[in-house]
Amino acid sequence: MSETGFGAARAHRETAGVREVKSAARTVDLLELLAARGDRPARLQELADELDVPRSSMYALLQTLIARGWVRTDVTGSLYGIGIHALLTGTGYLDSDPRVRVVRPYLDEASEALGETIHLARLDGRDVAYLATRESHEYLRTISRVGRRLPAHVGALGKALLAERPDAELPEGPYEALTPHTHTDRAALLADLAATRERGYSVDREEGVLGIVGFGFALRYDSPAQDAVSCSVPAARLTPAHEERIVAVMREIRLKIEAAAPGGTAAAPHWR
Repeated sequence: MSETGFGAARAHRETAGVREVKSAARTVDLLELLAARGDRPARLQELADELDVPRSSMYALLQTLIARGWVRTDVTGSLYGIGIHALLTGTGYLDSDPRVRVVRPYLDEASEALGETIHLARLDGRDVAYLATRESHEYLRTISRVGRRLPAHVGALGKALLAERPDAELPEGPYEALTPHTHTDRAALLADLAATRERGYSVDREEGVLGIVGFGFALRYDSPAQDAVSCSVPAARLTPAHEERIVAVMREIRLKIEAAAPGGTAAAPHWR
């Protein structure tokens, strides 16, 4: 995908005119790389090569982060993965965000009304990051989506948020395909976003996950919207009548969330 568009990429971090601190940037890059690998631990040389860091410097950085709980290693000391302090920090982010707190009860309401999986996510660069999920009792994932990322162009959440932005911000492509139904061509994605604006919500028909259809609704308490909610349902269980009900309920949920969302106050900073 293009180096521009969907927001800031790693190579283009905004520093407000302040020179980037190289050691801090290297630490963050390492943690993000380990987090992105999930259950695939990395060896020292892999990390040094991926981040173009001398092996000795990478080893010293890893040992520092292991001592502080940000990185873990196996009994042989040769494999490295993300540490538990990353989870504690991520939980702190969710607990401190006033909008996540506001939205959670409405996710429960939508889940109870529809019996389907409901998500809240936030745009982060070219991806959406999942902040909260209420799983359907009919369709349970084996791994929670909270804290995970998905390219913005492949799902209902991301497309709902991309449709809130000018088409000029969209990279040229081609885009990554997660399923045979993913839009990999810019023209096709632009047409989908135009339809999203006209409808007022996005539709993901097995573009991110085979067998799953999603309906995404941007939350317009920010301009442009940064957050969105969605309802996901197995395609085999989706009838025209159920789709109509999903859209009606989620539209109502969106209005309730937007009415309840906190505005900026002196006591509550407006994060960027």
